[in-house]
Amino acid sequence: MEAKVIYVVSDSTGETAERVTRATLLQFPDHPVRLKVERRVRDRRGLTTILESAAAQNAMIVFTLVRPELRDHFNQQAALLKVRHVDLIGSLISQIGHYLQADPVNIPSAEMPLSEEYFRRVEAIEFAVKSDDGKEPRNLHKADLVVVGVSRTSKTPLSTYLAGRGLKVANVPLVLDVEPPSELYELPGYRVVGLTIDVDQLMDIRKQRLQQLGMPPDANYGLRDHVKAELEYAHAIFRAHPEWMVVDVTNCAIEETATIILDAVKEREELRGLTMPPPRVL
Repeated sequence: MEAKVIYVVSDSTGETAERVTRATLLQFPDHPVRLKVERRVRDRRGLTTILESAAAQNAMIVFTLVRPELRDHFNQQAALLKVRHVDLIGSLISQIGHYLQADPVNIPSAEMPLSEEYFRRVEAIEFAVKSDDGKEPRNLHKADLVVVGVSRTSKTPLSTYLAGRGLKVANVPLVLDVEPPSELYELPGYRVVGLTIDVDQLMDIRKQRLQQLGMPPDANYGLRDHVKAELEYAHAIFRAHPEWMVVDVTNCAIEETATIILDAVKEREELRGLTMPPPRVL
């Protein structure tokens, strides 16, 4: 089956449109699609060139154009060239404007001044890198959240994702018969998140990792008895600390796990009458 083409066009970074499009394509796993992302398209000539290319390929376009004059030009040319297109943001801007009884500023996000929230995200990402895989345990008290779990339970990508939402996140590996750093037990329980996973899925993940590293498949790291013992060790630690939140990441995407954690954290903080740094709106 020949792959169809979808253009993602934006006058900013294109992150929102690309994310939404890729998420939607997951609903069509048997249909190959090539994405072409065109970022920071800010003049009519650039839009016309893209539209002509899309028309020649019988492609579809998903776009987010904040400036009304660019949206109008795009819609006119798309109709003229008979290019199938979806406006992800124009209608939303209009409806929110009506609801708020206010006019939008019509400035692409990439052109807006850097905010305090932006610098907070940068700081959080730097913290996650420095605090990855149990490094710098003395800094655990500075973390908004500390993620703990055995190897290959997505601690690092989850920490990085949450850091992108503005939270300082450290992660600590739980290694069989190795005592975690004492600093972990000094933290308030609501700041610790334990990760668990189905033993069979963890075995599969680890075997793939062993293959990538060129290691023998019968290494302890991927054997069922060893994997099961590691998980039981982690569960024993979790049971000893019932105040920790524990999330089962079996068959969960990073984004799904992050949403579960963020929702739980928000609920806990509201009950305690506190607030954590608000996550970034994607």
